[in-house]
Amino acid sequence: MSAQTYLAYDYPLLSVFWSMLLFFLWIMWFVLLFRIITDIFRDDAMSGWAKAGWMVLTILLPFLGVFIYVIARGKNMGRREAAQARAQQEEFNSYIRQTAAGGGTSSVDELARLSEIRSHGDITDEEFRRAKELVLAGHGPTEPTGSTSRTAPH
Repeated sequence: MSAQTYLAYDYPLLSVFWSMLLFFLWIMWFVLLFRIITDIFRDDAMSGWAKAGWMVLTILLPFLGVFIYVIARGKNMGRREAAQARAQQEEFNSYIRQTAAGGGTSSVDELARLSEIRSHGDITDEEFRRAKELVLAGHGPTEPTGSTSRTAPH
């Protein structure tokens, strides 16, 4: 028989299972290591020296450092992560409320304002037409009327 056929017999199914398990545990450990490093820098209550000490411990003795950190500070890791998620959600919600309340005016509002300005005689009909084209094109009336990118068909 060829060497390729023997290769399947030399690496039985149980060995494949154990190799996959060890690979999965190795990846899990790296994920845990990076979550711990993130948590070290996220914690505002910890002093700079304490952060430096934890980083040295997790870098010089990675397995022992990770396990000690999980035992000593693991209970509050989830709380700090949830607090950060809540803070980010609150920032996002306040941004949405601020944008929705004081956001830019719609094109309908801009057109109404332009027609009011024209009715007062502050702009001519030609300036109104150019500004209306800008609003409908989505460029807004704040641009100078002479800088339109669209040209009128002749």
